[in-house]
Amino acid sequence: MQFLTMIFLNNFLGGDEMKIAGFGVEAWLNQYEKSAVYDLSQSTIESLSLAEISKLTGLTLSELFGKQKLDYGWIEGSPAFKQAVAQLYQQVEPENVLQTNGATGANYLALYALLEPGDQIVAEYPSYQQLSDIPKSFGIETVYWRLDPQNNWYPDLNRLKQLITAKTKMICLNNANNPTGTLLQRDFLNEVVELAKQVNAYVLVDEVYQPLSADASFVSIVDLYEKGISTNSLSKTYSVPGIRVGWIATNDQKITDIFRKYRDYTMICAGVLNDTLAVALLNNQAKVLARNQQIVKENAEILTNWVQREDKVELKHFPAIPFAFPKFEINGDIETFCVKLLQETGVLLVPGNRFAILNHVRLGYCTDKATLKKGLQLLSEYLLNY
Repeated sequence: MQFLTMIFLNNFLGGDEMKIAGFGVEAWLNQYEKSAVYDLSQSTIESLSLAEISKLTGLTLSELFGKQKLDYGWIEGSPAFKQAVAQLYQQVEPENVLQTNGATGANYLALYALLEPGDQIVAEYPSYQQLSDIPKSFGIETVYWRLDPQNNWYPDLNRLKQLITAKTKMICLNNANNPTGTLLQRDFLNEVVELAKQVNAYVLVDEVYQPLSADASFVSIVDLYEKGISTNSLSKTYSVPGIRVGWIATNDQKITDIFRKYRDYTMICAGVLNDTLAVALLNNQAKVLARNQQIVKENAEILTNWVQREDKVELKHFPAIPFAFPKFEINGDIETFCVKLLQETGVLLVPGNRFAILNHVRLGYCTDKATLKKGLQLLSEYLLNY
């Protein structure tokens, strides 16, 4: 109630406008991605077409959509959607899954529903900017838990112990991390959970970059902690960012009911056609993931071989996610480099300064192979002469 009153006073009674910083990576992509010839900036695995989805699922478009009425459909997501998502976790029941407009909608919902001025959050940094700047715009004290570049961008638990206080309401993480690719291991997350328990804090984890690897290095926060909140979507691992379907999942009915109330103020539904596609993909996830694992494996080999030939590029091991975060040994500003690279070669990267990191770029390597190979070739030539 306190939070809603603050919004009312600010927006309708002439108070100071709540301010938020520009979204660095999104502003960059909005400005440049449509002019790219060789787009190596994206953080998803090569997007599926409707024809490919039809082939993967064995369903024609008429069978998928022909009899679907274009009403609101299931507001929280269809029962089939909730059931399919719940099966991705060990500790989540279908009724504790809520459909959202992508993971961005899920993150916003969690932050909007659970935080009030006077609270404090500890936010992994750098990370997906939404997770720190939205709370800050709400008047939440935001404390940064910085990743350590000297430790391959892994955060320090001792530092977290110093940052947490009795005011800490939430710890915000991104696993795997965007842009560094840092993958937080199960033992590490268990330590985070134990620290969160000491102050009864939530742990919100954006898990859209669940790695496509055969090992057991990834675990969802909701399978470790009763106050864990998982946000995810079909945009990255499942290659359909265009349908804008995500979800928020918990293992606690009371938390989910809070989200239900606030969700009514942020969205109605994700759309019945989108829900239909989401269910079809989740019901055929083995085929989708097999396709994407192959793309990640083959394209990662191309990228790794390229890095080994480049004297001006440093890239340590990266998990099986759709992007890497190499360091470029260049003189001058990394954004200037990326703008000129695009203008002169048509190759698009995301400069690291858009995540407040110098001399690095986010390189999305899970595009089609022709684009990747030609883009890397042009990047090599540009680096050589820059």
